[in-house]
Amino acid sequence: MLIHPQFDPVAVHLGPFAIHWYGLMYLAAFAQVILLGRWRIRHQPWTGWSLKMLDDVLFYGVLGVIIGGRLGYVLFYKPGDYLAHPLDIFKVWEGGMSFHGGFLGVIIAMLLFARRQRLSWLAVTDFIAPLVPLGLAFGRIGNFINGELWGRATNLPWGMIFPQAGDGIPRHPSQLYQAAGEGVLLFLILWWYAAKPRPRGAVSAVFLIGYGSFRFLAEFTREPDSFLGLLSLGLSMGQWLSLPMIVAGLIMLRWAQRQPRALP
Repeated sequence: MLIHPQFDPVAVHLGPFAIHWYGLMYLAAFAQVILLGRWRIRHQPWTGWSLKMLDDVLFYGVLGVIIGGRLGYVLFYKPGDYLAHPLDIFKVWEGGMSFHGGFLGVIIAMLLFARRQRLSWLAVTDFIAPLVPLGLAFGRIGNFINGELWGRATNLPWGMIFPQAGDGIPRHPSQLYQAAGEGVLLFLILWWYAAKPRPRGAVSAVFLIGYGSFRFLAEFTREPDSFLGLLSLGLSMGQWLSLPMIVAGLIMLRWAQRQPRALP
């Protein structure tokens, strides 16, 4: 029987200030975007990107992730609670971020960036997509360190007791499943697929299909939010939000395969 090690959520104590592990995971996620983006610029000149463009798009992306992630959580998961207490929307230090909200926020941010740079929106998302999965992996590792978003009950030998759950039941370490699937494995797929010029929109489509599929499968092992439970057809909110991503990705990939290989 494994027991969650109960890490201190604060990585560094600096007197009255504290640096949390989750904050460090966000920092690591953005740092790897810069490193991988610079590699793509140097070794994949057909992308047409410059270091200045990478710095600018990261700024847009950070705003999209934070604002979209927070508002997505508010709208998708607890609209009634935040409608009753609207000022709580700004209390991001209390937790509550949604990937799907952050994803929509990044889409809007990339639209604004593409318009400013006079680029095709899909040319922007095709460049960014392979840089995203490892950032997601860091986020899931942060969830595991915090002992949050634990999995459903299991009798598998690697089942883990999360004391925060308060029931002493061995559960799937679903945070690690997600870090491996929608993080590392999706990164390897996208990095390989984007290693040569593809039709515009194809890389973005593979991201949508891959993330949606890995997230949909992982949700079978993840404990549904207690305030939502399972929704219609026995699916979780995360699964219902992932299905449109898969469908949109399949349609986009079909469309992209009929296009010529194009540069920005």
